[in-house]
Amino acid sequence: MTDISNIQWSSMSDAAILKSMGEFIKQNRIEQNKTQAQLSFEAGINRATLSQVENGSKSNLLTFIQILRTLDLLYLLKDFKLKQQISPLQLAKLEQSKRKRAKKTNTENTEHKSDW
Repeated sequence: MTDISNIQWSSMSDAAILKSMGEFIKQNRIEQNKTQAQLSFEAGINRATLSQVENGSKSNLLTFIQILRTLDLLYLLKDFKLKQQISPLQLAKLEQSKRKRAKKTNTENTEHKSDW
């Protein structure tokens, strides 16, 4: 079985990536003690489609998401979430608008003068 954690994705062909993803699905299905028929029914896909995914054949992204959801593996997609990053230009503008010095307070108006 392919060690998923040590895969060099960028050096793999598209077909090899699909095969690794299929093996991953199959391994997790078996670990959860589900048959292809059970998983495909729960995912709302045809068993033949699941078999194709597990064999690394072409599949669509929606099918893959349905399978991940059924296997409770959607957390794997967390890296696809866009992260709010500040651009260097915005960062420079924020740095310019930061206070550089303490402001002298006018204490004369707030002090009470004596009456004599």
